Amino acid sequence: MNLAEYFPVLLFILVAGGLGAFLLLAGRFLGPNRPDPEKNSPYECGFEAFEDARMKFDVRYYLVAILFILFDLEIAYLFPWAIANGHVGLVGFWTVIVFLAVLAAGFVYEWKKGALDWD
Repeated sequence: MNLAEYFPVLLFILVAGGLGAFLLLAGRFLGPNRPDPEKNSPYECGFEAFEDARMKFDVRYYLVAILFILFDLEIAYLFPWAIANGHVGLVGFWTVIVFLAVLAAGFVYEWKKGALDWD
């Protein structure tokens, strides 16, 4: 393998890095910089902090977050299937139907268990 074959990749990395650095520096020097106490104040959700930042969260928050990621990733598997739908035939179609049935069963199970309820 010849190292000259990697020159376009190296050139791409150098140009992309240089362009990124140039744009960051141009924004830093050309952009407005007018800090005031309101801009520099801590902002979380529209009101001032009234408790310690290290307070404990309810476990349901984490459960909903994990379930969202789980179902979101499972739905992401449908995009490649949608693209290859014409090539997979009936076996691929029924495989995805089983996949969706298991996904729906898991969703209904979590719903019935109350994991999606936010009291």
